[in-house]
Amino acid sequence: MSRVPSWRAALAAGLLAVSLTGCISLLPKEKPSRLYRFGFTAADTPATPAATRFTVRAAPIGFDRAAASDRIFTVDKDQVAYIAGARWVTPAADLFQSAVVRAFATTGDQARLVAAGEPIATDYVLKLDVRSFEARYEHGAAAAPTVRIELYAALIGRKDPGAGTSRLFVASAPASSNSVHAIALAFDSALGTVLTDLTKWVSAKGAAA
Repeated sequence: MSRVPSWRAALAAGLLAVSLTGCISLLPKEKPSRLYRFGFTAADTPATPAATRFTVRAAPIGFDRAAASDRIFTVDKDQVAYIAGARWVTPAADLFQSAVVRAFATTGDQARLVAAGEPIATDYVLKLDVRSFEARYEHGAAAAPTVRIELYAALIGRKDPGAGTSRLFVASAPASSNSVHAIALAFDSALGTVLTDLTKWVSAKGAAA
């Protein structure tokens, strides 16, 4: 059996190393995604708190799986996609939960949303399910989309769980352009409408009971 001379083996190994090094250096570098958020607008300043008449504990929020991550979810007729090169700063489900807490803290209504882990028995349990959280391209991929949010809420009394009430909140907000910045602002606008309606509804139902 013949053997390859050692100098030839060394030369072949060297050429292979140079070849691999060249391949690694030529790989394209991925640009970092731009980060966006919602639910933290400058207009959200704490209101003068009213006297608390009842307490509410929020159950873990349900969220549409396709939109729950940190990717910005879009719909174009029967096609769904995520916006390339852009993400929420944290998963949308987490940002939404923080926005709910902020909404109850800034309305000044008589419902107090109890913090997670606070060891008290509340008057109500609030169950939320985000069924749609998306930018809809209703006039083609080149046109500005419309953000649509659908939030199902159920308010259940601790003393009489069978006498709960529920409602579907829906809000839409057109983006001013097809830029990611404009789309993020539209998400914030639609969310503000939904959460304002939600806190007013909880306050009215809880106070009436």
